[in-house]
Amino acid sequence: MRTGTIPRVLGTAAALAALLTTALAAPAVAERSTTPAEAAAPANFTHPGVLVSRPQLDFVRGRVQAGAQPWKSAYDQMMGSKYASLTRTAKPRAVVECGSYSNPNNGCTDEREDAIAAYTLSLAWYITQDSRYAQKAIQIMDAWSAVIKDHTNSNAPLQTGWAGSTWPRAAEIIRYTYSSWPNSGRFGTMLRNVYLPEVTNGSHSNGNWELSMTEAAIGIAVFLEDRAAYDKAVGKFRGRVPAYIYVTADGSLPKVAPGSGLDTRAKVINYWQGQSTFMDGLSQETCRDLTHTGYGLSAIAHIAETSRIQGQDLYPEIADRLRHAMGLHAKHQLGTPVPSSLCGGSLKDNLGPVTEVGFNALANRLGHAMTNTQTLTERQRPAGSNNLFVAWETLTHANNPA
Repeated sequence: MRTGTIPRVLGTAAALAALLTTALAAPAVAERSTTPAEAAAPANFTHPGVLVSRPQLDFVRGRVQAGAQPWKSAYDQMMGSKYASLTRTAKPRAVVECGSYSNPNNGCTDEREDAIAAYTLSLAWYITQDSRYAQKAIQIMDAWSAVIKDHTNSNAPLQTGWAGSTWPRAAEIIRYTYSSWPNSGRFGTMLRNVYLPEVTNGSHSNGNWELSMTEAAIGIAVFLEDRAAYDKAVGKFRGRVPAYIYVTADGSLPKVAPGSGLDTRAKVINYWQGQSTFMDGLSQETCRDLTHTGYGLSAIAHIAETSRIQGQDLYPEIADRLRHAMGLHAKHQLGTPVPSSLCGGSLKDNLGPVTEVGFNALANRLGHAMTNTQTLTERQRPAGSNNLFVAWETLTHANNPA
């Protein structure tokens, strides 16, 4: 049939009707997706500047040298750990294969623990100024940067996020406070080619995945001085945090991360582990267990801490959510009975050694009252390592004003 005026009018009408039908049928929850604000990387990156800064490190060194608590006991704990050993032999491999819950575990534990060891040794170097620790950290980082090519299997994104969160902390301290690291460029190439592509686009799995991946991405961006990667990581952070921690201002349902596909109430509740009653500080993984929730809260604090060091303080944007989340989970871990409306009246596991960074920022710097979080934090001191991506945060962040 020849195209004429009437068919065009009918086509337009049909199109308008289709658009109207689609608009009326769209579930309201789809409109609640968070929209990340425009990010802005610093004009000049601060080094060392991933999780810990030089002023923070100087504060820690001074406290340890003075024998002050809790820093001295935290330092002794770190130095007595396997991660501070000067006889450690790195175990790099070209392909790290990690399945669900690290099964299979082909290099997964080795990679994470070598990264933590490099960070531990870099802290030991700065505090003691004993070059043996710096040289051992370099030896471990050089061993991996000479070998690793890829991460595979289902847990590859998370594994890359965990190890990729820790490597830049060590690398920043060594590169900017030690006299010589000839292979630092090769290490940067490893971060850019092996780690960053795996974490930069995030994940729609449980929220701790994307948060850990984003922590890795922002740390790598700082080390590489990659403004585009930094901006992208901040955008992911701004989209994910409101979708991970609920506050009553969000309304009847939690927000959803951009691109999540959670476009109905049923999908949102299922994603939140079946929890349909929402309260200030509830995490997307609270009803899964506190341990995974702790991973998410820790990564949030780490990212915000790095951003603060870089001059773009993200804490004010997420302070209300993070303080409520830390307080809610700390309260119940301390023994307050869990109401039946929360995860059916029981919570599993515990947060782990993850509260120091957020507590120091929110309570000590920003002045928020956080009684339950303070009690839990002080009770757990000195906070050690979760052997994944958290290590020695009483030492680095307890009451640290820098």
